[in-house]
Amino acid sequence: MENQSSAAQFFLVGFTISVELQLFLFVIFLAIYLLTLTANVAIICLVRIDTRLHTPMYFLLSQLAFLEIWYTSSIAPKLLMNLAGWKYISLPGCLSQIYFYFSLGSTEFFLLGVMAFDRYLAICNPLRYPSIMNGQVCIQATITCWSVAFISVFFLVLLISHLTFCKPTIINHFFCDIPPLFQLSCKDTFLEEIVVFFFACCIILTSLLLTVVSYVLIVSSIVKIPSTKGRQKAFSTCASHFTVVIILYGTVIFIYVRPSLSYPMDINKIVGVFNTVVTPLLNPIIYCLRNKDVKEAIKKVMNTKLSERNRTSIFTK
Repeated sequence: MENQSSAAQFFLVGFTISVELQLFLFVIFLAIYLLTLTANVAIICLVRIDTRLHTPMYFLLSQLAFLEIWYTSSIAPKLLMNLAGWKYISLPGCLSQIYFYFSLGSTEFFLLGVMAFDRYLAICNPLRYPSIMNGQVCIQATITCWSVAFISVFFLVLLISHLTFCKPTIINHFFCDIPPLFQLSCKDTFLEEIVVFFFACCIILTSLLLTVVSYVLIVSSIVKIPSTKGRQKAFSTCASHFTVVIILYGTVIFIYVRPSLSYPMDINKIVGVFNTVVTPLLNPIIYCLRNKDVKEAIKKVMNTKLSERNRTSIFTK
């Protein structure tokens, strides 16, 4: 019984590297985190400012950018604290991090599925698209994505909160993740692992199925377009979204959708950093580089700011 504990706090191992290398990673990850916040806030502002972007596609893109800000903020600050030497986290803090990390991640999967369906309607059913994907439908769809994700993950965290942990309560990760917690449990967690695996399959694979079906229908419609230019234009409207889907689903399926949760944590740390820190920065970059409307909106804002600055300098002189 002395080795059992309600785990007042956990020790996050983080990265077992030299102090100098930890300092280097701290600077790198801090720069990435700040760039992520800036890039996603910029996309939200662009969509609000430029009237040409007041469409369902860009409304959903702004929702994705807003989501990415909170998704990376659920992990990155604690990662930076870990690299700086503050490696302890309380049990309520651990459960809260799990809740927001999985809730926001699940919301992103649902949102990507809605975005894929939006592209399907725009390409395969353009005449009815304005009436089907109107503003009210977009708002209802995003509210549903957020609500379903946060409610379903609540019951998952409630299940985990009843576990009893054995000392020493050391988590071999840089944030509170479910598989390391199972390894610390004093009792057999086979049932809990099955529940988590089932949850991951339901969230990830169902949203992936919606995305895959949408893209199969999209591709089948695009290949029927007679002109090469028309096919290229159709492909370009969903290339950015498809790239983001591949990156996100690839990393998350590698970590969570497995029948066994006992696997090398060092590999998961690397993939986890890519998923929680790097990907939220890649998403706005991908959408900006491969989206003509977004690039034109950026140029318009920059030209407006430059004109205002020139006018101000003239009046000052």
